Amino acid sequence: MRLLFCGDVVGRSGREAVTSRMPALRRRHGIDFVAVNGENAAAGFGITEAICREFFAAGVDAVTTGNHLFDKREIVSTLASEPRLLRPANYPAGTPGEGAHAFALADGRQVVVVNLMARLFMDALDCPFAAAEAAVQAHRLGDGAAAILVDIHGEATSEKMAMGHHLDGRVSAVFGSHSHVPTADARILAGGTAYQTDAGMCGDYDSVIGMKKEPAVARFVRKVPGERLSPAEGEGTLCGVFVETDDATGLALQVAPVRLGGRLAEARPPD
Repeated sequence: MRLLFCGDVVGRSGREAVTSRMPALRRRHGIDFVAVNGENAAAGFGITEAICREFFAAGVDAVTTGNHLFDKREIVSTLASEPRLLRPANYPAGTPGEGAHAFALADGRQVVVVNLMARLFMDALDCPFAAAEAAVQAHRLGDGAAAILVDIHGEATSEKMAMGHHLDGRVSAVFGSHSHVPTADARILAGGTAYQTDAGMCGDYDSVIGMKKEPAVARFVRKVPGERLSPAEGEGTLCGVFVETDDATGLALQVAPVRLGGRLAEARPPD
């Protein structure tokens, strides 16, 4: 199975990078399933139901989120009614929506997506490792789940790496999100799980992590509040990670970074 995970989509530039390229990308590279982290898609802060529909219409199968999920309050009702939109599984019990969901492909295979949020330097949520454990006990790789993809949304590289090793051999892939910069450590771990610490950002890289440069720089230089940050509006890069799994085991056969358009050097999924 061939899967693609795209990192945090930031603003209109990021949305256009994903929606304009996704249909052809899926066709050219035979991608079976696409998940996208959409928590910054609405002007950099949160996501709306309308934006979810844009992603689904372009060929995205699942949308994951993170600490900006509830920046648009309207999304609460969407979480309760739209299973393709996930929230971190380690939110407290009773939070609307699902943190893990099994998606059925047209051929009958199931892809499970697990959305987690780390805790170091992040909002204080329940333990992501306990939530991950519950998810893999409920959805076992090779026993109903043809592939399991985990988005660990977090600040600390150490915590994301620890999650990768914790789940190694039990899921197809663990990919990090949140820091908006792609890391260069795409690899297959010892137990067969594909891993990359951060998938990067879908957005304009002539920016400060997707936001317009001048007000972002001014905050660091002057150390006083300034104008509200807003997304950069130049050409965006679609940034993510590709993984191909073994149909027999669900474990990874190959993993590769993906970068299309904008200012970063291009990297395409293998044919």
